[in-house]
Amino acid sequence: MDNTDTPNGPVVASYAQAPTRTITAGGISYAYRELGPKGGIPVVFFVHLAATLDNWDPRIIDPIAKNRHVVTFDQPGVGASTGHVPGSIEEMADDAYTFIQALGFNTIDVFSFSLGGMVAQDLVLKHPGLVRKLVLTGTGPRGGKDIDKVVGTTYLDILRATLTRSDPKEFLFFNRNATGKPAAKAFVKRLQERTDDRDKPISPRAFQTQLNAIRRYGRSAPSNLSAINQPTLIANGDNDRMVPSALSAELHQRIKGSELIIYPDSGHGGIFQYHAKFAPAVVGFLSP
Repeated sequence: MDNTDTPNGPVVASYAQAPTRTITAGGISYAYRELGPKGGIPVVFFVHLAATLDNWDPRIIDPIAKNRHVVTFDQPGVGASTGHVPGSIEEMADDAYTFIQALGFNTIDVFSFSLGGMVAQDLVLKHPGLVRKLVLTGTGPRGGKDIDKVVGTTYLDILRATLTRSDPKEFLFFNRNATGKPAAKAFVKRLQERTDDRDKPISPRAFQTQLNAIRRYGRSAPSNLSAINQPTLIANGDNDRMVPSALSAELHQRIKGSELIIYPDSGHGGIFQYHAKFAPAVVGFLSP
């Protein structure tokens, strides 16, 4: 383990080595992992559809954790957390707030991807004083055009992956071309770098509930994103089939002063395909 001793004990510098912990709040036992030096403003990661603690790319987390306290967590009903997945994105944001408060954080930075970005938007709108900086990747606004079609896209790609004995993320996150296919294989391989203390996979029922919540979010009235005053970084690939890339541009237009990065020849997982470029960009953005 690549650790450095500090007054608070050894610092975990690798996500693959971060121990899984639990904290109970509101009757729910939340599973979470943390790494990086304690102190300062923590960076809390909000994960994607069907994902658990094991679905974060270490090539993005580890560079951020070099100088920042990073926290990842399972929402209720997901992975090793107890309880049930709520039926709406708003309730997921409330659960995230409960978890963050339980850890005693008064100010955080947020890194979010896909479904996590939807939850993060609701969190920052409801608790604007909590979030200092906001990173929204592979996501879109409430009521965004074609977000509600994610259910059909997801099931189609799960079928395609099953027929080819592949991970569904290879189809959902990456282009099926000479650039995307090897990037997909490399990404899935990185997610296997952690060999011990792996999380429980999401249950089919929890997955279905999340999908329905996303569809409801896509069919809801738009949120007032002009109320988001936090420095915001938005990133995506130029060919996102799950949450259309045009919605990243819409977020950029509606969130004043936000920054937008669109990676070429890439899909929903553009930030993972271009991790070597994106990681230093996001580290710079999140710097105090």
